[in-house]
Amino acid sequence: MFSYPVRIALIAALGGFLFGFETAVISGAEKIIQQLWSLNSFWQGFTVASSLIGTVIGSLVVGTPAKTYGRKKVLQTIAVIYLISAIGCASISAWLLFVLFRFMGGIAVGASSVVGPMYISEIAPAHLRGRLAGSFQLNIVGGIFIAYLTNFLFVGLGDDAWRWMLGIMMVPAGLFWLLLRTIPESPRWLILNNREAEAIPILRKLEETDVEKAIRSIRESVKTHEERLFQPRYAKPVLYAVLLAMFNQLAGINAILYYAPRIFELAGFSAEKAFLQPVYIGAANLLFTLLAMTVIDKFGRKTLLLIGSVGMIIFLALTAYAFRDPATLGGNVLVYLIGYIAFFAFSQGAVIWVFISEIFPNTVRSQGGSLGSFTHWIMAAIISWTFPIIVESSRLGGFYSFIFYSGMMLLQLLFIWKIMPETKGRSLEDIQKDLGIE
Repeated sequence: MFSYPVRIALIAALGGFLFGFETAVISGAEKIIQQLWSLNSFWQGFTVASSLIGTVIGSLVVGTPAKTYGRKKVLQTIAVIYLISAIGCASISAWLLFVLFRFMGGIAVGASSVVGPMYISEIAPAHLRGRLAGSFQLNIVGGIFIAYLTNFLFVGLGDDAWRWMLGIMMVPAGLFWLLLRTIPESPRWLILNNREAEAIPILRKLEETDVEKAIRSIRESVKTHEERLFQPRYAKPVLYAVLLAMFNQLAGINAILYYAPRIFELAGFSAEKAFLQPVYIGAANLLFTLLAMTVIDKFGRKTLLLIGSVGMIIFLALTAYAFRDPATLGGNVLVYLIGYIAFFAFSQGAVIWVFISEIFPNTVRSQGGSLGSFTHWIMAAIISWTFPIIVESSRLGGFYSFIFYSGMMLLQLLFIWKIMPETKGRSLEDIQKDLGIE
């Protein structure tokens, strides 16, 4: 059986499964929806990006309720929003209502991307934090894989296939809500809200060997009572979170996840195979995320990012080269994208939510998580909205897109190598001191 901290971390991480499913499931429905409502490339990009606009807002506003009402209550609310979004998207026939329910699903994704890793980082023992916080990312890629798989299984169901693709999310959303009822509130949140008596038994169950010392350390970390994120003392964690979140999307990951079947059709695959190839992408994503989770606390966050940057530079450049002449090189796109997704999953995918949840002190962790997630999702919205416009505007649209992403990964390599710190094996309070935040 799993230990108590592992068990509750895995339940909280199920929000990541819904996050991943919501992110990728639209890839199977987007071309059907474009034909159903006769959307041009601009409005098609907007329809797909409507969820991402929701994620921007969700990530931006969730910090305050997470701080005020607690991590558990907010996670339960997120589960309900996921459920409503799935029911709405699967049942309506009006484009505007579809966009509205996609927007709601995006709010849940954005909020989940902040509160899930925040909760896990606050309940995880230091020696397990990388793997447990990384379990959120593992669930994201698991959700992506299942979304691609169900899209492939449902594509033959005729005109209503897209409703099945989007509606199946009701099942994990309902399960997530039920399981959340069994987890405790974050002991760090309880202590910071003067509910120490409730936190003590939770800390003991979380394998904290010196409860009194842990409580003193948590209280000491907020003794200044400073609540504003944007001030000079927090400049380093703000810079690291914003840059890492930007590079995560400038890798082009959401363009690939949201438009995978379309990309494979552009590369010359048949419609049926265009729905099958993303399943391989999702499987590679899951496999290499699992691999990263086994080594993230041994090798560290920075090492994984350096390895991933080099791999992504190479495979994105090869993908761009293939799109210069899809007639002869398009068949190689699957190999190149699997190589790309392997390095992404092993690095950025595994590290981003772990690192951002670690570098901000207790007083501003919810705000810092919101900032990182907001940056991530505003970039995701831009990438996902513009991708169909670029690829439909020019025969070399695919080439231009992927060569740009490759160039961005070169810049990421320089940032990771020269600037980003390592956080493995450190308590949250020690990381705070390492960054010069006393």
